Amino acid sequence: MTGLTDPTAAPDQAIVLFDGVCNLCRGSVRFVLSRDPRRRFRFASLQSASARALLARHGLSPDALSSIVLLEGGRAYTRSAALLRIVRRLRPPWPLLYVAVLVPRPLRDALYDFVAGRRLRWFGRRDACSLPDPAARERFLDAGEWS
Repeated sequence: MTGLTDPTAAPDQAIVLFDGVCNLCRGSVRFVLSRDPRRRFRFASLQSASARALLARHGLSPDALSSIVLLEGGRAYTRSAALLRIVRRLRPPWPLLYVAVLVPRPLRDALYDFVAGRRLRWFGRRDACSLPDPAARERFLDAGEWS
């Protein structure tokens, strides 16, 4: 991430950090890419140098995270808070799911943890992060590492 400013401080931009070897996480990134016409989201796999640097900037240990982190407005969101903040910025009808924010966070996070703890068993994994689609490559912070 050398030379990269922190784009998470920009109010209209956000970065999604995801597990690049998890098939569910990779599918979620493809889902967001196809429903983000304003191109508000950028992405980096948790295994990348960029993600590690951004996590450190936000006081998060990359070794303690198991799935998704949203960096937005200079803050880091994890688990259900990250997911809900992502869906509210997608094209309709997905922002309607943001109503789930009314569910107490401990309950939302318990459901999140249930799925996250089984995601690799249910959806499988890859041995390594794969290349992003060429059309979306500029939206990935570490796309240059794959050149």
